[in-house]
Amino acid sequence: MAAEPDDPAGARQTGEIEQLKRELEEMTHLADERLEQLKYLQAEFDNFRKWSEKEKGSMATRANEALIKDLLVILDDFEQALPSLGEEENREGVGMVYRKMQKILAAYGLEPIVCMGKKVDPTLHDVLCKEQCEGEPGTIVGEIEKGYRLKSKVIRPSKVMVAENASGEEGEDNG
Repeated sequence: MAAEPDDPAGARQTGEIEQLKRELEEMTHLADERLEQLKYLQAEFDNFRKWSEKEKGSMATRANEALIKDLLVILDDFEQALPSLGEEENREGVGMVYRKMQKILAAYGLEPIVCMGKKVDPTLHDVLCKEQCEGEPGTIVGEIEKGYRLKSKVIRPSKVMVAENASGEEGEDNG
C-alpha cells in the first residue's frame, strides 16, 4: 500500500473549522456579556421609573399638604364666623360654603383630630394651658384650635387646655 499523499485541502478545512469555532465561541461570549448588560440596564431603568413615579406622587402630596395647611386658616375663620352670625339671613349660605369646603378637603384625606375628653397625646396635641377642675389630670377639657391629619399624618396638632387637679392648696402667686 502506498502512503497517502498529504491532503493540503483537508488540513486547510480543518484549520478553517477550528478558526470558525473560536470565532463562534468569542461571539457567543460577547453576546452573553451584552445580554447581561441589557438585563442590568433594564433593571436599572425599571428602578428609575419606579423612583420617578414615587417622587412625582411625593411632590404632589407635598404640594397638596402646603395648600391644605394654608386653607386651614379659612376653615378656622368659618368656624369662628358661623356662631356669630346668629339668625342672619346669610348664615345658611355661609354654612353651606363651609360644609362644601370641608367635604372637598376630606376627599383629599383631611380629617379633624378629635380630642375633647381624651388623654393628651404629644403627637396629636399641643398643651397651651391647664385648668383646675374635677376631671382626670391630663384629660383634654378644652380645644383652643382644632388640629388636623392629612392621610394619617398630623399637619397641625390640636391646641388644647388640659385638666389639672383642683386642690385646696394655693399655687405660686404670679401677680
